[in-house]
Amino acid sequence: MPEADPAFRADVLAGLAAPVPAVPARWLYDHRGSELFDRITRLPSYYPTRTETALLEQVMPEIAALAADDCAIVELGSGSSTKTPLLLRGVRPRAYVPVDISGDYLRESAARVDKDYPGIAVFPVEADFTRPFALPREVTDLPKLGFFPGSTIGNFVPPSATDLLRAFRADLGTGARLLIGMDRVKPVARLLAAYDDPEGVTAEFNLNLLHRINRELGGDIPIDSFRHEARWDDVLSRIEMHLVATRAVAFAIDGQRFAFAEGASIHTENSHKYGPRGGRVLLLAGGWTPLIEWTDAAGDFALILAEAQPDRFAP
Repeated sequence: MPEADPAFRADVLAGLAAPVPAVPARWLYDHRGSELFDRITRLPSYYPTRTETALLEQVMPEIAALAADDCAIVELGSGSSTKTPLLLRGVRPRAYVPVDISGDYLRESAARVDKDYPGIAVFPVEADFTRPFALPREVTDLPKLGFFPGSTIGNFVPPSATDLLRAFRADLGTGARLLIGMDRVKPVARLLAAYDDPEGVTAEFNLNLLHRINRELGGDIPIDSFRHEARWDDVLSRIEMHLVATRAVAFAIDGQRFAFAEGASIHTENSHKYGPRGGRVLLLAGGWTPLIEWTDAAGDFALILAEAQPDRFAP
């Protein structure tokens, strides 16, 4: 059994014992989870990736014109095979710093970039970007362009999203810029289809968390006793992913016992959807001043470029 991340163990044990059982979404992304999510992004029903990619390609000349010369692109979450190359080709940074919690996946993606773009210095950082991390000293004096695509900000409840944006500001520094993707509110049937695909890849992705718990924490969860479910919460404007018990089930993790009644669930992920004003207010609350916003023709998805400007205080 591989050595478990102490934070993973703590989050799982505390999360499953909570009144509303939940495990933070970042633990979905081990090596297998990252591979499965990459497959999800290519599914017909999963519109965010292809919409954002097309939008990124369309507005890249504007992004490149607004990016600082010889900057370091800091990607918060390991790069995808489509969006990252678009940005690297368009901006032509001096350095690329992918930051990701999944070490194996991070190294693989960084090696691909290093091979495909020999003129760009690549400095992978294995870290949980939701917590403070240090940038490589090689990019200390370079202007920074943070890249946080894919509507990942939607995985965080608004108070946590604000804290995360403030942490990004602290990590990247005053004067840095941030290119961030945000998904928009749209018809519920379309949202649910994107998170519960008929091919079953999202279900496999969600259930992979239980496999990881069994493998890394010595759990004995009967995987076939849970099923994937996507739900829309209209009040909170978010998709929720759950693992729902299909029967009464009991299991142990690291010597700690748990029991779930039929129909009880483990909440594994949120995906908040923002309107235009809500997205900009969120950035401002996180210490970033929106500079320009782009959306696709249907208004399904937005890319926002923001800047970490000096704090301003009302007179």
